[in-house]
Amino acid sequence: MDVALAEARAAGARGEVPVGAAVVRDGVVVAQAGNRTRELSDPTAHAEVLAIRAACAVLGSERLVGHDLYVTLEPCAMCAAAIAAARIGRVYYGASDPKSGGVAQGARVFSHPQSHHVPEVYDGIAAAEAEALLVAFFAARRSE
Repeated sequence: MDVALAEARAAGARGEVPVGAAVVRDGVVVAQAGNRTRELSDPTAHAEVLAIRAACAVLGSERLVGHDLYVTLEPCAMCAAAIAAARIGRVYYGASDPKSGGVAQGARVFSHPQSHHVPEVYDGIAAAEAEALLVAFFAARRSE
């Protein structure tokens, strides 16, 4: 989660919503990314999607069986669908997202029968630090 938090801090420094992600296999980081939606003018450039894309490119496969994903914020429905499509084994996330979450909140993508794959999900990992990054980021935006 430390790598994901570092990516989140870097994203915030770029003016992006501070969310970071890392794809890991057997304790080794395969790929990592932070949000880049504004930089790339791409609404799909969430940290999870970018990390999954990078890991798939490294492996030369569209499947990440046996890999874990660490992300600082509960994945949205789009990211949860990408996680399922990639067949990621375990998802560890920090802060919950009552507004846009797609795992434990909102759409609950992995609970749907249409979800082709359901990873193990662990929440609350470094949640206080992840939430603090988000709160500070949005507080600064409101005061501008």
